[in-house]
Amino acid sequence: MDGFVVKLPRGQPGDGGGSGAKRPRLDKPGPERPPPREIRAEGLCCDYRILFGKAEADEIFQELEKEVEYFEDELTKLQVFGTWHKIPRKKVTYGDPGLSYTYSGVTFHPKPWIPVLTRIRERVTSETGHTFNFVLINRYKDGLDHIGEHRDDEKELAPLSPIASVSFGACRDFVFRRRGRAGPGRAGLGGPGRISLPLAHGSLLLMKHPTNLHWYHSLPPRRRVLAPRVNLTFRNVLPRAKQGNVQPPGPLGSEK
Repeated sequence: MDGFVVKLPRGQPGDGGGSGAKRPRLDKPGPERPPPREIRAEGLCCDYRILFGKAEADEIFQELEKEVEYFEDELTKLQVFGTWHKIPRKKVTYGDPGLSYTYSGVTFHPKPWIPVLTRIRERVTSETGHTFNFVLINRYKDGLDHIGEHRDDEKELAPLSPIASVSFGACRDFVFRRRGRAGPGRAGLGGPGRISLPLAHGSLLLMKHPTNLHWYHSLPPRRRVLAPRVNLTFRNVLPRAKQGNVQPPGPLGSEK
């Protein structure tokens, strides 16, 4: 597992370092933007890039705070080992008509697309070449809000489609852990079977197949983070008629 991640140079957007270097404002995608950073390991394939420059990201963040309507009541809970818990964050889904998405014992029916979400989705498509019909939005009010280890491997997801994770607001550590392996890693890099990546304001992390078969991911609590963060994960959800009829690819090697 040595050399499994391309480390972001200090001073680049999203490195989380304290170099004090000025970060460029990249308001439009184009040749002047730093290329995507490849994050690779056994069974893991992701690309990380700055999708929106600071000025545009600030504008979109304010629109999200104003326009997104989060779920309430029973849709704010999840089931873990048969027990219901209130989640430590806000969430909501938007997407195309007729779709549904179930995880942790709750089925979600998306709200119709709104202009700010369409704007983000179109930018993601223009940058990656992938289209998406559904988005799950999580809002973390501060560093105490978090999400535990999980894999996005629900039956409703198109098995070979990537997941595009777009972040606005506070920079937070996004942690990958290889299935069946544990152990703490070094800040910003990780140890064997573990990768920690700071996700910057306006950034995009594209998680490609087979990442979600072999790696868990989480957003751990960070008490020193006082500002909010909004994360949007764009997905391809299968229509109900096709769910259960598509067999996902088998595991890497002999892993079960």
